[in-house]
Amino acid sequence: MDSFGIYNFGLFLAAVLLLNATPGPDTAYIVGRSIAQGRSAGLMSALGISAGCCVHAVASAVGLSAVLAASATAFMLVKLAGGAYLIYLGICMLLAKPAEDNVSAARADVRPLRTIFWQAMLTNVLNPKVVLFFLAFMPQFVQADAPHKTLGFLFLGLAFAFISMGWNSGTAFLAGTLARRASNNPQVRLWLERFVGAAFVGLGVKLMLTRP
Repeated sequence: MDSFGIYNFGLFLAAVLLLNATPGPDTAYIVGRSIAQGRSAGLMSALGISAGCCVHAVASAVGLSAVLAASATAFMLVKLAGGAYLIYLGICMLLAKPAEDNVSAARADVRPLRTIFWQAMLTNVLNPKVVLFFLAFMPQFVQADAPHKTLGFLFLGLAFAFISMGWNSGTAFLAGTLARRASNNPQVRLWLERFVGAAFVGLGVKLMLTRP
């Protein structure tokens, strides 16, 4: 740790756990996909979220995040894009039709795992809460005069992604289990999807209206 200029690593890990435990767009997406498509889709969502964390880590290390922090316009564009994307996903879930009792209808809402991965990754990359975390919090754990501070940021980013993957995988597993039990009742499944869709829309609107 000393060679990377990292200090108070234990406090950093505790803060990351608290951030992951706070419900947000990432959790909403994972729960939504787990309900709509089962555990495998939820786990792929968790993997996409972790990949998004790696993007933030690299951006922070090379200074791109600092540029965003210095430009209110650039940050607002990220907020608007992220909020609009969440609203779009939420509306799609709200408009979902009731599933019929046949195999073809059950597969109607199935998305390719690759699509789920990229959607989850975009949900995380365009999440201003995560951007702010990497901008305002991570620098507190890397010494400014450290000779290898870029590697320090990358190390912290990978630690963040690893913890996020573990937490979100558990979330996907629990949500997928509940979805499996509700699958025998199409109406229950439909209302679960609509509930999550409404949460997506609410989160999107909140992100677009909240000032940085």
